[in-house]
Amino acid sequence: MNELKVLTMGEAMAMFIAEDSDSLDDCMRYKRYVAGAETNVAIGLSRLGIKTAWMSKVGDDSFGRMIMKTLTNEGVDVSNVLMDPLNPTGFQLKSKVEQGDPVVEYFRKNSSASKISLEDFPLEKLPSTQHLHLTGIPPAISGSFRELSWQVLKHLKQKGVTVSFDPNLRPSLWPNEREMISIVNMFAEEADWLLPGIQEGEILTGYSNKEDIASYYLELGVKLVVIKLGEEGAYFATQNERKEVSGFTVTEVVDTVGAGDGFAVGVISALLEGASNEEAVLRGNAIGAKAVMSSGDHEGLPNMEELEHFMKKGVLQSCLNYK
Repeated sequence: MNELKVLTMGEAMAMFIAEDSDSLDDCMRYKRYVAGAETNVAIGLSRLGIKTAWMSKVGDDSFGRMIMKTLTNEGVDVSNVLMDPLNPTGFQLKSKVEQGDPVVEYFRKNSSASKISLEDFPLEKLPSTQHLHLTGIPPAISGSFRELSWQVLKHLKQKGVTVSFDPNLRPSLWPNEREMISIVNMFAEEADWLLPGIQEGEILTGYSNKEDIASYYLELGVKLVVIKLGEEGAYFATQNERKEVSGFTVTEVVDTVGAGDGFAVGVISALLEGASNEEAVLRGNAIGAKAVMSSGDHEGLPNMEELEHFMKKGVLQSCLNYK
């Protein structure tokens, strides 16, 4: 794990998951974790032996230091993370659920990450990397973070770096849906590998079926479109190949948040290793399934030994072939 393979950037927050009540109004006890779509991906890739760096800004406070310690302990390169003495690290509260999606309340206004700008990270000083992973969250957080994300994307693409993009739509962060669709699609069109959920694809393209959503982006120049279908698995499409890949059996759903990030970990890691598109999507399905069986956003992400064991067991249950 010497040479940097993946660079990602985004906002990390402290996350408090309710332990004693289904309602955040009544909860008295929480357990603290680290949350953030891009940090989830960085941690997941690192656990699979892929050198990954996360670029961002955190507050010079206890939450910020917890995030830095957590990522460092996971082997993620944090040399491109700034400590902000003026603005705090954001945090969130998440409800306890037995089924379905939890309620999440965010406290991120004027957070350190929202103040990120090009002045913090000059393009000529970006680390050399093989791949860039972005989501639609930084462009939604602030105009300055959006501009930095866009300039980093264009700069690294000119250097031949491959790009993956997960829309990760957060409507509450946008002034309106029209602006969200326009800007997220601006980023999506620049991706080599695009990873929307089926509902995100419908919002972004206006099409309701996976084939049309994939065609929409392929016509714009995206090389590989992978559409997440939940428990059904995922569908991928290129100019020459289209296929649906079945999902894995999930014995118990504990926390659905982070499943999409786990899916991204699987697809990105496999493609960087030279796997076929089908193998990459299969791995994405496996890690996504494993992620929902653990509390916390990244706690269920496996190392390679755990992944291989889960895939062999899960594939037999799903009657799929994996070598």
